[in-house]
Amino acid sequence: MPASRKLHRVAVVAVGCISSLGAGAAETIDSLRKGRDSVAPVTLFDVSGTRCKTAGEISAQQLAKANNYHSRAKNLSRASQMMLMALGEANEQCSGFVPERAVIGTTSGGMSFGETFYRSFAEKRPQQQARHWIREYVPQQPLINALNAFAWDVPRQIISNACASGTNAVGNAFLAVRNGVCQSVVCGGYDALSELVFHGFDCLQASTPDKCRPFDAERSGLVLGEGAGILFLEEWEHAVRNGRTILAEILGYGSSTDNHHLTQPNPNGNGPRRAMVAALQQGQVEAAQVDYVNAHGTATLYNDASEGRAILDVCPQSKVSSTKSMMGHSLGAAGAIEAAFCVYALREGFLPPSINFQNQDAALPLDLVANTSIETQAEMILSNSFGFGGSNASILIKRAA
Repeated sequence: MPASRKLHRVAVVAVGCISSLGAGAAETIDSLRKGRDSVAPVTLFDVSGTRCKTAGEISAQQLAKANNYHSRAKNLSRASQMMLMALGEANEQCSGFVPERAVIGTTSGGMSFGETFYRSFAEKRPQQQARHWIREYVPQQPLINALNAFAWDVPRQIISNACASGTNAVGNAFLAVRNGVCQSVVCGGYDALSELVFHGFDCLQASTPDKCRPFDAERSGLVLGEGAGILFLEEWEHAVRNGRTILAEILGYGSSTDNHHLTQPNPNGNGPRRAMVAALQQGQVEAAQVDYVNAHGTATLYNDASEGRAILDVCPQSKVSSTKSMMGHSLGAAGAIEAAFCVYALREGFLPPSINFQNQDAALPLDLVANTSIETQAEMILSNSFGFGGSNASILIKRAA
């Protein structure tokens, strides 16, 4: 980068979020503070033949609120409904915000509509709705539906990089503002539960029939979740001129790929470590300044071991928790939803817990926020997302002064 190029501060000026923990900030913050377990038996499809039978599922009553933003919301995919709600909440916080670009992470798009389409062939059912099913299946359609609801016709970028997708989307949006390419960007991620993905994780035996216990010595696997998280990013001085309420500041973004295995992370933690260090270096922040790490923390044996080693190497003094213990792993949406959680924690003065924790893993002596939230004012948070194939991403978020 030329030395003369100005690097801009990046403000978070709005946040929208929906998950099984709640629809909107008030419900979500209350659930995070109380350490609410929102993982429950799956009702969307048949799980009688699977080991795992639970997930962080969003209720139909919550999704019905999407009708406030789109007259035909009930005909759209669950993924589109989630995006409408998250984008709508953020838009209500930030009157007059018009993005120049949209960057969104996901893994499975409107997979439930894709499942319906392919089953219609196997079951020799009529194809009258085939065009609708296919349109709602593609990964960009939930974003298009949400942007159209607010009459925003802007360039759209979809990032599908396994479970790091949401954090990579926020990171790429951050770089666009930081480097002066854009003054305002909407970013985030979404994913909805689908039968194909649920059964896939169950076949891999990555899912657990037990509770999700990140970093616990007896951890036995993840549970899946769903949701959407949206952040409005704006160049700091531009936000001040526009009279925005600045919720937080993004200081750094790091990504890496370790190419160790299709599904297992490198056990030495090298990939996560490099992503975390890169985020700190870009933000010009010392590791000792990080108060809290929102861990990827899937509760699988290998992921927690790899990430735990990286955290102990980079930020051994930081408090750590995994909010996936409360709502499950929302895949491509996870990093965006957890970025929203981090903003809430910085604004409201608390650290969310890892629930279901019972026994410390002797090999991972992390300073865990175990089972109960902590009321404290953090200044700096590092949020991690690590995916299949060794895709690693971290973002550094600072409390707004």
